[in-house]
Amino acid sequence: MLTDLSIRDVLLIEALDLEFHPGLNVLTGETGAGKSILLDSLGFVLGWRGRADIVRQGASEGEVTAVFELAPGHSALDVLAEAGLPVEDQLVLRRINSADGRKRGFVNDRRASGEVLRALSATLVELHGQQDDRGLLDSKAHRALLDEFGAMGAGRSATQQAWRDLSAARKARAEAETLLAEAARDTEFLRHAVDELTILTPKPGEDARLDTQRRQMQMAEKIRDDVARAVQVMGGEGAEGRLAEAMRWLEVVADRAEGALEAPLAALGRAMIELGEAQAATEEVLRNLDADPMALEHLEERLFAIRALARKHSVQPDELADLAGDLSKRLAAIDGGDAEVARLTQVERDAEAAFDTAASALTAARRSSAKRLDQAMARELAPLKLERAVFETRVTDAEPGPEGRDAVTFTVATNPGAPAGPLGRIASGGELSRFLLALKVCLTGRASGLTMIFDEIDRGVGGATADAVGRRLAQVASGAQVLVVTHSPQVAALGAHHFQVAKAVEGARTRTHVAPLDAVARVDEIARMLAGDVITDQARSAARALLGA
Repeated sequence: MLTDLSIRDVLLIEALDLEFHPGLNVLTGETGAGKSILLDSLGFVLGWRGRADIVRQGASEGEVTAVFELAPGHSALDVLAEAGLPVEDQLVLRRINSADGRKRGFVNDRRASGEVLRALSATLVELHGQQDDRGLLDSKAHRALLDEFGAMGAGRSATQQAWRDLSAARKARAEAETLLAEAARDTEFLRHAVDELTILTPKPGEDARLDTQRRQMQMAEKIRDDVARAVQVMGGEGAEGRLAEAMRWLEVVADRAEGALEAPLAALGRAMIELGEAQAATEEVLRNLDADPMALEHLEERLFAIRALARKHSVQPDELADLAGDLSKRLAAIDGGDAEVARLTQVERDAEAAFDTAASALTAARRSSAKRLDQAMARELAPLKLERAVFETRVTDAEPGPEGRDAVTFTVATNPGAPAGPLGRIASGGELSRFLLALKVCLTGRASGLTMIFDEIDRGVGGATADAVGRRLAQVASGAQVLVVTHSPQVAALGAHHFQVAKAVEGARTRTHVAPLDAVARVDEIARMLAGDVITDQARSAARALLGA
């Protein structure tokens, strides 16, 4: 609910502070007094796109502040949270327009963009008038209005969830088909690659191990001849034979040397033992070098096969084992892909059936609600002197989507036998205002938390029709807040709070003033609306009668 509106240096207003209340707030004044300035100012602080030159002549900037009280759970709280702005029960909007055209917006003293202000305004204020193109005349909004009238939140939620499930199922099935088609093109390559890798079965670290063994075996070929010569030199015809011969010579003369040869003989014995060990170990090396003359060839064949396969697949040799697993999975996916696509296709069919059920139930509910809305409109149109008009809510087929598969349009035929058409194209200015009011009465209570503004919606009607308009505005305002700009005394008399807009020339400047009226002043204002410039006693009596005073 709008509680306060403060305007500084905007158009003809130098300084103005207004306090609004629940119920029906009426604003009256002579033509040209500046009633539209209030709406322009409110629209400016709400981020609406309007006239650019709003700064009062001679001022450096214009400023408008609007204060709203928010009920618990108000949808504006969600907009604040999403925008990262302070979430409070009281919402203070402030917007400044510099003389050079620059605009700055604030929400609860935090900078905010015009986009955020407009998002908030959609939850705060609803404007209706003869040029209304925002809400009730916007055919794109008719479906949502009908759903609100029929209290179809649960049905819409179920349909939206069913649509999300169907969209996800369609996406999963399409992706599976795409992957299967892409994989199928590579089937021959995959099978050959998997076969190669399966036969070779490379192990992580095998390349480095084989390379080390290869170097060792290549070195063995170079040293084998030398090792063989060493074995020959150490053998019986070499060092071993010479040492044995030396020991025999010494042993022959050892007794006559009186012990002097014992130490040399002992040393030669030890040398023979060491030589035997060296000879045995060297012979073992030589046998190993001669063990498998084809081993190097076999080792190199495997090493080169591993490296060639790695180059073929543009991976490192140690990555071949993982590659084999990945390719095997892709091949398995191809082999089992048809089954997976079939499974996902069934999931999609089930989702389509669920959406069809939810959407059909929503369509039935909408058609039922449309009949009830048409009946309610028929009851409202008669007192507004539109008893010959026929209002119809048309529910037609539309492309399926998250909101179901229905298009909703409010149509009207203003005279019997006349063709029906969209509300905004068929009704004349005065008729349109009354249609909008009747529709708003029928929809009242289903857009709670909004401040509704009716801009001269009673234009072109008078007498009993004007009284009917006023009573319906009061009905809409019961339990809500309505601001109405009116020239009708019948409408003004039904207001719970009355503001007079007046324009005065002060010196060389023209200024607009707005003032709340007490009971006495209100009688004079309604009398002026009845009689004109000269207020007579008869006009005052008629005003008191309208006011029920």
